[in-house]
Amino acid sequence: MSSSFTKSTARNIFYGGSVFFFLLFLGLTFDTMSALPKRDNSANLTESAIRGKKIWETRNCIGCHTLLGEGAYFAPELGNVYKRRGPDFIRAWMAAQPTGAPGRRQMPQFNLNEKEMNDLVEFLKYSSEINTNNWPPNIEG
Repeated sequence: MSSSFTKSTARNIFYGGSVFFFLLFLGLTFDTMSALPKRDNSANLTESAIRGKKIWETRNCIGCHTLLGEGAYFAPELGNVYKRRGPDFIRAWMAAQPTGAPGRRQMPQFNLNEKEMNDLVEFLKYSSEINTNNWPPNIEG
């Protein structure tokens, strides 16, 4: 075995593998870059949704919730909550927090005014319209 596997063979395997995986990387990069413009959702990005994202960030919602699979897993996924529950439920839920139910995790009361609440709901609406290629895989996140 040692006589058939020489330094030259090892070098050829290394260089061949390197070239193969570099070409594979370029191909996957090209495929991704050509698919992303078809999935662009920026036309639906309103000023209200931008303000809602700022509220999402300043209240550290991602510290407990996930959004499109990113964030903490302490609380439910919110990338599709607008489609699952609707805007009225989101507003009512946020206004009712904390529920005080014993043995349950509690969401803090952020005391958002009506404009801030509408902005946050617009951000969650925008997030629900992003083409995520069916991620997360189940409807409850």
